[in-house]
Amino acid sequence: MPDRLENVAPKDSARTLKVAAMGDLHVREDPRTSYRDLFGEISREAEILVLTGDLTNLGKPREAEMLAEDLRNCSIPVVAVLGNHDYESGAVDDVANILRQAHVHLLDGHAVEIEEVGFVGVKGFVGGFGSRMLGSFGEPTIKAMVSESVNEAMRLENAMRQVRAKRTLVVLHYAPIAETVEGEPLEIFPFLGSSRLAETIDRFKVSAVVHGHAHRGSYEGHTPGGAKVYNVAMHVAKPNGRPYALLEL
Repeated sequence: MPDRLENVAPKDSARTLKVAAMGDLHVREDPRTSYRDLFGEISREAEILVLTGDLTNLGKPREAEMLAEDLRNCSIPVVAVLGNHDYESGAVDDVANILRQAHVHLLDGHAVEIEEVGFVGVKGFVGGFGSRMLGSFGEPTIKAMVSESVNEAMRLENAMRQVRAKRTLVVLHYAPIAETVEGEPLEIFPFLGSSRLAETIDRFKVSAVVHGHAHRGSYEGHTPGGAKVYNVAMHVAKPNGRPYALLEL
C-alpha cells in the first residue's frame, strides 16, 4: 500500500493529519467506470479526502449522482471545490446540491475546520502568471475576464480570514503558480490559473496549497512567498505512485 507522505506540518504542530488529495476525476455517465475501490483504499490510507475540482466530466447532475454513489465507499470526511467542467451543462447548483447531500464539504469561498486543520477553497480562474498576467484593459469581455479572476482572489482572501486554525490547506482548481503547470503547452498557460491566487495566499500563513486542472503539469512548486503547492490532478505523477497525493498536515 502507499506509504510516501509529503510532510508539510511545522515541527511544533499538534498531531499530524493525513490528507489524500486528488483532482480531475471527470466522472462520466458510464457504469463501467467506478471510483469505489479507490475511495476505499484512500479511506484506509488517509483521514481526510480533498478533491480539487472537475469532479464531473460535463457538469451533469447524473454524473454528480454517480460520484455521490461511489463516495458511499469513502469512510472519511471529504472536502472539495468545483472545476470548470462542473459548470459545463449549466446545472452547477444541482451538482453542488447533490454533492452536499452526500456530505461533501463543498468549498466556494468558504472554510471548514476538521481535526484542528482549516480547509479553505475557491475554484479560482484564468489570467496568467507573473508580470504577464492579463490586465484590465481594452474590450469589455477582457475586463470581464480580469474581473472574474480578481473576484475569485478576493473570495479566497475573505475565506482565509475565516480560518482560526493554526494549520491551513488551501484548495483550488486553477493553479496559483506557473511552476506546477509546466509540462503543459506554453500557449495555454494563461488558461490554467492566475498569480492573483498566489498573491492572496502569500498574505497568510498556510501549510500547503493543492490544485488540479493541469493534467500534464508538474507535481510540486512554491508560491513567491514560499508556500508549498501541489498539483494533484489524477494524471500527474506523484511520489507514492497513486492517483492521489498523500500529505501530512
